[in-house]
Amino acid sequence: MKMKIEISILVILLLLVSGLSYAKDRQGVVIFKINLNAQKGSNNARLWLPYPLSEEHQRIENLTIEGNFDNASIYREQKSGAIYHFSEWRGASDSKTLEMSFKVKAEERIIKDLRDTNDPVPEEIKQYLKSDPWIPTDGGIKEIADKITHDKKGILEKSRAVYDWVVENTYRDPSVKGCGLGIVEQMLIKRGGKCVDISSVYIALARAAGVPAREVFGIRLGKKSEQEITNDYHCWAEFFLPGTGWIPVDPADVRKIMLAENLSLKEAKKYREYYFGAVDEFRIALDRSGRGLKLLPLQESGPLNYLMYPYAEIDGKPLDYLDPKNFNYTVTFKAL
Repeated sequence: MKMKIEISILVILLLLVSGLSYAKDRQGVVIFKINLNAQKGSNNARLWLPYPLSEEHQRIENLTIEGNFDNASIYREQKSGAIYHFSEWRGASDSKTLEMSFKVKAEERIIKDLRDTNDPVPEEIKQYLKSDPWIPTDGGIKEIADKITHDKKGILEKSRAVYDWVVENTYRDPSVKGCGLGIVEQMLIKRGGKCVDISSVYIALARAAGVPAREVFGIRLGKKSEQEITNDYHCWAEFFLPGTGWIPVDPADVRKIMLAENLSLKEAKKYREYYFGAVDEFRIALDRSGRGLKLLPLQESGPLNYLMYPYAEIDGKPLDYLDPKNFNYTVTFKAL
């Protein structure tokens, strides 16, 4: 007995010294059901759906896609490498359905002891510094970023300064449809929005300050044993720290918790600290393909703002993916 106790204490000490810890996780089955039958009088239907992949902190297994589509393929988005599933129904039909299911294990991700090595940004990461129509970094946005970071040195200090500014100067607006549109200029005037809006402001200001940053489009896993998660899509951000890699940040969740629990900035300190460098286990990433997407086959309605929700066109006209009831899709989660 004495030997067992001594061994147990030794193991605990080794874990403490090495900094290792067991990550919390969430496991279950996610099922997407899409039914385009409600689009009466339609002939041709096309559907694009994010195709989740395993990565360091999430494992996707037993992914299946079933439906009565006439054609289906898997495509890779050219710029980001993100994967999505395309399906097509040709001609008039009383039934246009698809179901995607998979088993998932998601782990909490906490990155401690962040340090700025002052290493250069790798060439392949520099695309996440660029300005574009969806994430502008010039004009007034650049002016704000310069004011926020004028006395900061290095990527880590600048990324934290931008994060703190976004937490302090935005708020969650429950009236915004879905996760929002992420129109940065409008958001900087209004200051209120949902997760895509708040994350987009962080990314634009970070890039303008010289910090590589990108969106992560995903969905929350239910906290109950079984529940519908159709309205639980979520977007957060990541910045790139040379020498470490991509670091998660989620100012939108800080503001969501503040609203839900009626907290002041001071009272929300623990959440503010947690979501700089960490994300909880109740989420998975679906897509990191960015904004203004030209999908394959090319959609008829012009560049897509972002691919997080299912996206469909009926006879060339897009359905509103922010309105799951009229689009007619559901997502459910069952814990294992």
